[in-house]
Amino acid sequence: MTTAPLLRASGLVKAYGPTPALAGADFGLRAGEVVAVMGPSGSGKSTLLHCLAGIVRPDAGTVHYDGRELTAMTDGQRSALRRSDFGFVFQFGQLVPELTCVENVALPLRLDGERRKEAERRARAWLERLEVEDVAAKRPGEISGGQGQRVAVARALVTAPRVIFADEPTGALDSLNGERVMALLTDASRDTGAAVVLVTHEARVAAYSDREIVVRDGSVRDAEWAA
Repeated sequence: MTTAPLLRASGLVKAYGPTPALAGADFGLRAGEVVAVMGPSGSGKSTLLHCLAGIVRPDAGTVHYDGRELTAMTDGQRSALRRSDFGFVFQFGQLVPELTCVENVALPLRLDGERRKEAERRARAWLERLEVEDVAAKRPGEISGGQGQRVAVARALVTAPRVIFADEPTGALDSLNGERVMALLTDASRDTGAAVVLVTHEARVAAYSDREIVVRDGSVRDAEWAA
């Protein structure tokens, strides 16, 4: 891993109406690093992830990605970055129910202009790597929760992202499926060199990370990168 941060946040503040979600957050992520963001429900973990990924614009503070100020980009520029450089895994997968699993995995490539045949070839390769190639032709409603999360991980990785944002990726799974999903996600990210921001409240999930930071009442101090 390099010493300079690939993703860096400084002094993030975010409120939803009168409710503060972040009250000062410092965070850094190196290329290839897996960092667990921990804290109880409502502490601001997901808001931090959304600000880091450019989904939500903070009220104050800055986010820099690969030398560029994410917080100064237009909505269109941030959307393009999320398609090209970022991958996402959410608690409930958020697969498109009308599409087959291989079509779900291929979707980010298709949205970026990839031809169907090549996009689905790449999608099938990831389904095989994540041990769910047998569900390629099935729709999300026809597979188990554990299989669905593996499909979601494949979708996150298919574009060869530099950063994967995983928000409680095992929260809807039993312990056995959760362990398998985490092993596959972290092994694949390390093989490809992708960094991971892993939001979780479970110590067994955080154990897959290289290091941990804790969010308390919207305040985050990443000791390695705090100003």
